Amino acid sequence: MATNKGPVVSVLEKALADTYALALKTQNYHWNVTGADFFQLHGMFEEQYGDLSGAVDELAERIRALGHLSPGGLKAFQSLTQIEDGDGSSSPIDMVNDLAKDHETVSNLLKEGVAAAEENGDVSTADMLTGRLTVHQKATWMLNATAAR
Repeated sequence: MATNKGPVVSVLEKALADTYALALKTQNYHWNVTGADFFQLHGMFEEQYGDLSGAVDELAERIRALGHLSPGGLKAFQSLTQIEDGDGSSSPIDMVNDLAKDHETVSNLLKEGVAAAEENGDVSTADMLTGRLTVHQKATWMLNATAAR
């Protein structure tokens, strides 16, 4: 096992924790959303947490492919994530705005990760993170468009 994590693995660990935390928050909102837009938001949140859950595995496996142990467990993720827990009793618009903010936060981290990977000649990680960045930017756009009504 490699001992020196370097900037690429450090960003991957944070992205893993942020993605996991955002998946849990989105699933919480999926379970608890109510109101006139219930059906639309319930479905959108489900699609988003499903994608995020799949991305968790991809990020963890990339860390392993780079020769490091992937962080796991709530305590490890809590120490690494920037994403705060959501309140399932929030209004639907607050849920949407909260998730949009979080997707933007993850996007900013992924941009750092792409730059770090490119600087270190890790084109595979840069490509993977660019793909994830595209997903988070689309989610931000869709959530912001939903909130603009």
